[in-house]
Amino acid sequence: MLTGTTVAARPSPLAFARDLALLAKPRLSSLVLCTTAGGIWLAPGHVEAPRALATLAGTTAVVGAANALNSWLERDTDALMRRTRDRPLPAGRLDPWVAVALGLAVPGVAIPALALFAGSLTAFLAALALFTYVCLYTPLKRRSPLALFVGAVPGAIPPLMGWTSVTGRLDTGGLALFALLFCWQLPHFLAVSIYLEEDYRRGGLRVFSLVHGERAAQGWALASVLLLVPVSLWLLPLGLAGAGYAAVALVGGALLAGHALHGLTQPRPLTRWARTFFLGTLVYLTALFAALFAFSRAP
Repeated sequence: MLTGTTVAARPSPLAFARDLALLAKPRLSSLVLCTTAGGIWLAPGHVEAPRALATLAGTTAVVGAANALNSWLERDTDALMRRTRDRPLPAGRLDPWVAVALGLAVPGVAIPALALFAGSLTAFLAALALFTYVCLYTPLKRRSPLALFVGAVPGAIPPLMGWTSVTGRLDTGGLALFALLFCWQLPHFLAVSIYLEEDYRRGGLRVFSLVHGERAAQGWALASVLLLVPVSLWLLPLGLAGAGYAAVALVGGALLAGHALHGLTQPRPLTRWARTFFLGTLVYLTALFAALFAFSRAP
């Protein structure tokens, strides 16, 4: 039985369309679009524009569907948190079954389309990302801070999908991109767990900072940045990036590590530090992928 929401009066078509888009969490989907494009760009070999566009569209569609199913599963939790209580489902602007229908129907089309246009391996990775995000990560958030590491897997798969859509295989270059995105998510979401700690407490989610404390989360954020820097430089010996990228990766990584280290000297609560560190991780990733596009060889 569905609980926790009451659907409001019928909205205008424009408002309904806007809420459908919000189910897909467009900010997150735009990040996925960029990282998938990075995988396509860096992969060896030539890819036709229709294949690349189909890969981007299919990946974005599957990610949007995963977010819709996540919204359905977490609608009661979202209603308890200030950050999420105005989303379409907890606010009652959409019937929860709309999210279920989209979350099941869209992958039912997008994954076969990826198999047809981008290859069976890319389609398999899309299905794996969907399953991991919806069936493992989402329920684990209520039970264990290990959800941080599980959730980083589907978040790191899109650039690998871009890579395999060109090469048709798993190899070192694609796995290096996967590792880069996996490691980046750790400090990013550790910062989120600190500055939104009270919201997560209200929602009953067992994020890292609530279970182990702010200082432990901060220490893990620093350690994960120190891991991220050498992982980001792995692209150099593989011939996927040049000197310009190396400079951005080193300077950006040093600044991020410096900010994480500075945070260890800050008094509690660490909300302000965590917020600026979170924004810093976004700037870092944006600069890193801009450098990949600007200073890497064309496919």
